[in-house]
Amino acid sequence: MKLVTIAATLLSLSATALAAEPFSADVWADNWFEMRVNGTQVAEDHVPITTERSFNAESFDFEVERPFVVGFIAKDFKQNDTGLEYIGTRRQQMGDGGIILQIKNAAGDTVAVSNAGWQCFVTHTAPLDKSCEGDKNPVAGEGACGFETKAEPAGWDQPGFDASAWPKADVYSAREVSPKGGYDRIDWDPDADLIWGPDLEQSNTVLCRLVVE
Repeated sequence: MKLVTIAATLLSLSATALAAEPFSADVWADNWFEMRVNGTQVAEDHVPITTERSFNAESFDFEVERPFVVGFIAKDFKQNDTGLEYIGTRRQQMGDGGIILQIKNAAGDTVAVSNAGWQCFVTHTAPLDKSCEGDKNPVAGEGACGFETKAEPAGWDQPGFDASAWPKADVYSAREVSPKGGYDRIDWDPDADLIWGPDLEQSNTVLCRLVVE
C-alpha cells in the first residue's frame, strides 16, 4: 500500500514538473517592488527602498504551470506616515510612484503586461490632504497630514482569491511618471503601461494582481 502511495505521489510531482513553463520578466519600479507567483516570492527589488532615488529595472526568470496569479507589492518611498520625503528640507514633497512590467514565455512571446486589466488595492494613502506637503512641521496623523492604512487581505496573491471588489489599475503616461534609472535599457512591449493606484503622490503602497491564463 505504501509503495502505491509513493508511486502515485512521484507521478503527480512528475506531471506537475512537466506542466511548468519557463518565463522571463522585466520590471521597472519607482521605488520598490516584490513579485509573487501563486503566493510565492520570485523576485524582489535589489535596491532598498530607503536608497535615495531608487529607480531601477530588474530582469529575472521563473517557472510555473498555467494559469497562475502574479501578485505585486509596489512601494513609493516615504519617510513616515505623512507620506512625505526630504522632510525639513527645501525639497520636502510628496513622492510619486509607478511600475511597468512584462512577462514572456520561452519562445519570447509576451504573455502578460502591466495595463488597466490589473486590479490594484492601496494599503497606504498619505497625506490625505496634499497641503501637508507645505507644512513646516508635518506630523503624521495631525492636521493636513492624516493617513490611511489597510491590512493586506489574506490570500490576495493566490489563486481563488475574489478580487472582484478591487478597482482596476490606473494607467499613467511616461510624462506623468518620468521613469528613469534602468527604464530605457528594457525593450518594452508596446502594450505595457505604467500603472499605479488612483493617485501617483498619495498612493504609497499598492497591491496589484493579475491572473495569467
